[in-house]
Amino acid sequence: MELWNSTLGSGFILMGILNDSGSPELICVTISVLYMLALTSNSLLLLVITMDARLHVPMYLLLRQLSLMDLLFTSVVTPKAIVDFLLSENTISFGGCALQVFLVLTLGGAEDLLLAFMAYDRYVAICHPLNYMVLMRPRVCWLLVATPWILASLSAIVYTVYTMHYPFCKAREISHLLCEIPPLLKLACADTSRYELMVYVMGVTFLIPPLVAILASYTLILLTVLHMPSNEGRQKALVTCSSHLTVVGMFYGAATFMYVLPSSLHSPKQDNIISVFYTIVTPALNPLIYSLRNKEVMGALRRVLRKYMLRTHS
Repeated sequence: MELWNSTLGSGFILMGILNDSGSPELICVTISVLYMLALTSNSLLLLVITMDARLHVPMYLLLRQLSLMDLLFTSVVTPKAIVDFLLSENTISFGGCALQVFLVLTLGGAEDLLLAFMAYDRYVAICHPLNYMVLMRPRVCWLLVATPWILASLSAIVYTVYTMHYPFCKAREISHLLCEIPPLLKLACADTSRYELMVYVMGVTFLIPPLVAILASYTLILLTVLHMPSNEGRQKALVTCSSHLTVVGMFYGAATFMYVLPSSLHSPKQDNIISVFYTIVTPALNPLIYSLRNKEVMGALRRVLRKYMLRTHS
């Protein structure tokens, strides 16, 4: 078959969920609202945690990283999807597609590992409170922050380069909202079976061990919480942990569906819906799940807003 990506000037056409639905205008408005919500809530959470010294503790430093990852993750995909739909222009350059693959893999992989470290933080705080400041000292905390970024970016570089080295067929249409490895491999004019196995191994490596660690952490937390003498302490711990588990369920469920389940078990339309879920819906909901049910964050938000109001009136 004729190949078309022999130069970096070649591009793809993203046939995303907006072009594949019966009511694209309604979906576009919904996605725009969710993006604005993600942009506002994550930016506000980043600002509050940065400005309020009382929140400069490991739990909120990790939460700040989660907000940063969500903010970047949704911004890699959503603005282009909305603008492309409004301008009826769905093309993406070969280099732009490679960049999107790299950023999605980096941010998705980093968030995957970060959620496991956040579970470890809660485990130490609830199960070993007397040793918390030792086990989560600043050096350890910054190591937990840096490790997801480093490991995810290194893995992303390897998989992006290997994915984009394939010769692609003349059909340029990607039946997906964004450039990701599974839909790209369907356009390759080569045997990708071994590489698909590598992608599967990457998905399992990045998803299953952290998920097992998270479930183990929260099982131990639950056992500790049930033996707490204080009803107030028990309720606070359960609220915090239930928030974390909600985030974990949304993110890992969608990522597992996309990268661990064999492609034969899901259609391009299902992949599109799932991609919207973990690139747009989850980043919009994460800060709301964490902040609206957290008295410390809401108190910090009120203090920051009060300080801002005093400055504007002075």
